[in-house]
Amino acid sequence: MKGCKRVLIKFSGEALSGNSGFGIDVGILEYIAKEIRMLVEAGIEIGLVIGGGNIIRGVSAAEGGLIRRTSGDYMGMLATVINAVAMQEALEHLGIDVRVQSAIEIREVCESYIYRRAIRHLEKGRVVIFAAGTGNPFFTTDSAATLRAVEIGASVIIKATKVDGVYDKDPKKFSDAKMLQSVNYDEALRDHIKVMDDTAIALAKENKLPILVCNMLKSGNLLEILSSGNGVYSVVQ
Repeated sequence: MKGCKRVLIKFSGEALSGNSGFGIDVGILEYIAKEIRMLVEAGIEIGLVIGGGNIIRGVSAAEGGLIRRTSGDYMGMLATVINAVAMQEALEHLGIDVRVQSAIEIREVCESYIYRRAIRHLEKGRVVIFAAGTGNPFFTTDSAATLRAVEIGASVIIKATKVDGVYDKDPKKFSDAKMLQSVNYDEALRDHIKVMDDTAIALAKENKLPILVCNMLKSGNLLEILSSGNGVYSVVQ
């Protein structure tokens, strides 16, 4: 992945909650912001998408039927806006120029998503955080991240997780699980490898967009992967 000029990084909302499983861990927020700063200082243009699962997940909110799935998903979109504003604050605290663009209009809080404006921000060296998913219910933030990556012409989409890459089986359950250096799109779809949801993988396949899976908790790993091609990761392509 050496030589990428523009990338989109997807973090789960749960990643921001640390060990608590809910809310925002300020220490984790600062850690991620410092990792992003390394990339910005290396001249890499960065788009970010952060999920909202640390606050609410639309699917979970709709369980039991009290809350309709559509409303649950809109609640989840609002959660991603909260996370985006928190990340904006953390990055700005480190001196990084940032813009949040939301797929649903919240003028008092952030910009609305406009493709050409997003490109202009990136060209000026600003980090752009894409919030509120696609703006439509029934689509995950994985799908939103892939869509935005394609739209902005990113060289790769990075799924920053708590594991080193893609495994042939769950490494938390099986001690003999083996990490796969490379997986093709069809294998990921056929074998239901949960790198991202199937819609996101299919969109990446259609647009020949590599999906890089790496451990966000290894300090400097993102920079090493993007600057030298080394580091620990798997790639779906």
